[in-house]
Amino acid sequence: MNRRRFALLLLAAAAPARAATTNVLTGLDAAAQETPRVDEETARLLRAAMRYLAAKQAPNGAWGLSEFERRHPVAMTSYTLMGFLTNGHLPGEGEHGAGVRKGVDFLLERVRNDGTIGDNTAGQYMYSHGIASLVLAELYGQTQDPLLRPRLERMIRLILAAQNPEGGWRYRPVPRDADISVTVLQVVALRVAKNAGFDVPQAALDNAVKYVRACFDPGSGGFTYQPGNRAPGFARTAAAIYSLQVCGLYDDPLVKRGSEYLVKNLGQPEWFTYGNYYAAPAQYMIGGEVWKRWYPRLKAMLLRKVTRDGEFAYWDGSLDAGSGGLGPIYSTAVYAGILAMPYNYVPIYQR
Repeated sequence: MNRRRFALLLLAAAAPARAATTNVLTGLDAAAQETPRVDEETARLLRAAMRYLAAKQAPNGAWGLSEFERRHPVAMTSYTLMGFLTNGHLPGEGEHGAGVRKGVDFLLERVRNDGTIGDNTAGQYMYSHGIASLVLAELYGQTQDPLLRPRLERMIRLILAAQNPEGGWRYRPVPRDADISVTVLQVVALRVAKNAGFDVPQAALDNAVKYVRACFDPGSGGFTYQPGNRAPGFARTAAAIYSLQVCGLYDDPLVKRGSEYLVKNLGQPEWFTYGNYYAAPAQYMIGGEVWKRWYPRLKAMLLRKVTRDGEFAYWDGSLDAGSGGLGPIYSTAVYAGILAMPYNYVPIYQR
């Protein structure tokens, strides 16, 4: 780990405990009203979570324990790598550098000449393609690793070719239908790639923003699965406003309305993990009082459900009601990334 990251970790770990005094207006103690930091208890938990993920890596570099996770090795490996990145671990650096490198190699080995990665016959293929493109672009932006660029260029070209006339994306890499959940992953991947120096036409991002905005539901302040189709939901709204912020619309009225919708609906068990994967960075970039209130509430939920097992810590996926197989790798990677956000290591999570 480089010296800047190590110094920040020491600073976070050395944060003194503060006496709790309750604020009657918010129900949160005085310490929680300050800008959230990673305290010592959380830092120890995050180190234990990273050790757990490192111990569960497969010999080929992939991650996945539950049946659901094993069916989606590209996506699970990508989410796990984002968890390591958010906690300050890069390929070849520090305690988990070798494992992170091995995970990156697993993804790179599965990129085909046409830009597809992994099982491109899967029914919801573009989910995996989007998160893999996003994490590889983020890694390239931080490391400038020349091994990543040619494969990532092919992956980004495929995303651009699959954008439909409305500006969105759907399950397969063909420019036909679209929905907000698939669209958001591609938007963020393109934005990260553009930040890292790849050729991403601004028109593609502008058209994607139009699609996301078309999914806004003015009555609730949330976002729907497709324009004018289905009710708004927590996960859809979180993904939507995060993608708008990533595209530079930080102060857009729709982002503010969506943030308020998230505050009202925090804790909904349906798609809890997936939704908070987007909601946390969205509220983090809004910052101010929103983030000061959001982080302690979500942190309390996560700490109540963590399992500590010796030197390891993990989450079993039970925060998602009816998840039908959500596993400990996905849950632990996402929650550890959320709790580590105050470390401020990942550029795409910064305003």
